[in-house]
Amino acid sequence: MTELLTKQAFLEKVFNFEKNKEWKFEGDLPCIIDFYADWCGPCKAVAPILEELSDDYKGKINIYKVDTEAEQELAAAFGIRSIPSMLFVPKDGEPQMAQGALPKHQLEQIIGDVLKATK
Repeated sequence: MTELLTKQAFLEKVFNFEKNKEWKFEGDLPCIIDFYADWCGPCKAVAPILEELSDDYKGKINIYKVDTEAEQELAAAFGIRSIPSMLFVPKDGEPQMAQGALPKHQLEQIIGDVLKATK
C-alpha cells in the first residue's frame, strides 16, 4: 500500500532538509517517492503499477506519494519541474531521480539496481 506523505511525515520518514544540509536518510527501508498531481494523466497511469510494486516488495521497500499541488514546498525542495517524477532512495548512498511514467519492468530494474531490493 502506498502512503501519502505530508511535509511533516517526509521530514520524519525520509529526509529532514530543514535540519540537515547533507543528505541523511531517516527511514528504515529503502523507498520510492512518487511526486504526482491528481490532474496528471501519466501519474494516474503509473499509480496502479506502484500499488503492485508495493505488494510485490512488501517489507523490503516503502512507496510514498507526494501530491505536488498540496506539498509545493516539498516539490520545490527537490526541483520537481515535471510529473510524474520519482525519487529512488537507497538505505545507504545518494538518492536518484527518474522522470516520466516508467513501465513496471524498468521500475523493477531500478529497485534492484538502486535500492538493492529483490522480491
